[in-house]
Parts: sequence; structure tokens; C-alpha cells
Amino acid sequence: MAKLYYQGHGSYRLTTNNKTVIYVDPYAGDGYDIPADIILVTHDHYDHNNVSLVRTLADTKMITAKEALQNGQYQRFSIKDVQIDAVPAYNHNHKREECVGYVLYVDEVSIYAAGDTSRTDAMTSLLPKYHLDYALLPIDGIYNMDAAEATACAQSIGAKHSIPIHMKPGALFDQKMAERFMGPGRIIVEPGREIDL
Repeated sequence: MAKLYYQGHGSYRLTTNNKTVIYVDPYAGDGYDIPADIILVTHDHYDHNNVSLVRTLADTKMITAKEALQNGQYQRFSIKDVQIDAVPAYNHNHKREECVGYVLYVDEVSIYAAGDTSRTDAMTSLLPKYHLDYALLPIDGIYNMDAAEATACAQSIGAKHSIPIHMKPGALFDQKMAERFMGPGRIIVEPGREIDL
């Protein structure tokens, strides 16, 4: 069974049954001690791309928005036992051509890593087709959508479980903010906690 370890803010680590380790948007918290097989960066803002925190291997693969969005086309990647599809992410703070989200298939579980975004057309036209198991959505209301908009997006996306992240600038986590998010199958994960997917 795949596992998700939440480091805080927008940072988390996924581990597959085969021990493939994926870091998403490294920046905050702890839990960077396990070497990465894959590093995913949704965009180039400092609070999503501190890849120096991550221990790498000779064959570690890093995917950023530059690799994931080529000539306006969102790319697909197959690395070890993980499939990764880049998908749109954008808002007034994040340019469409410089940011992506990712849909990952890990141990027959589908996970939407939204990155920094607000509502996108893909949330109604594309993402429901993935029949997602988990959606990790930002809710800070400053750089991204707030908890109410994120709740509406989660309902459109239709994932079985929704996890709020990126809650408050400068903080790893904010319980009150997390509780304002009411997406389907909500799971609130505190930093330093690992859950089975």
C-alpha cells in the first residue's frame, strides 16, 4: 500500500509498495532523509522548489514545469512503478505557462497534486475522468483559492478523498483553516504524519 507523509505547507512525500520515493514541492518540514527516486516541482516559486533538501541518487529523476509543459502540451511520464500526467494549474499569482499540477498513479491509487492553483477548466472537464482517489488542494486564500473555492473545486473533481494543504503563508499547518475546507471525504493530515493510501 502506498503511503503519504505530509511535511507541511505544500510539501509531501509518497512511497510506493516497491519503495519508490517521490517528493512533491519540497520546501518545508522534515522527512527528507529517504533518498528520492522522483522529485516533482509544480512551479519555480521558492516555497515549492527547495530541492536541495532532498537526498538524491545517481538515477533520481526531477520533473519541473519546464519538462512537464512542452510547447503548450502537458506531458506524461512513466518512471519505475509510477505514471505521472501533468495537468493545468494557474491563477492570478501563477501563470498558466509556468505552472502545472500532476496526477500520479501509484499502486493502483490515483493522486492529484494540484500545486498552486485556483479553479481551472480541467477541474470540470479533465480531472473527473481520472476517477481520482485523492486530491491535495491548496486553500490559503492569498496566493491560491480559499477554503470555500477549494471545497467547490473538490466537489467538481470528485476524488474519493480530499486533503487540504498550503493553508497559511509562513506556516506548515493551520488547523482552523484546514477545518474550513469541506471537500468530499476530507482527510486532515498534520505535518509529520504518514497515512496509508
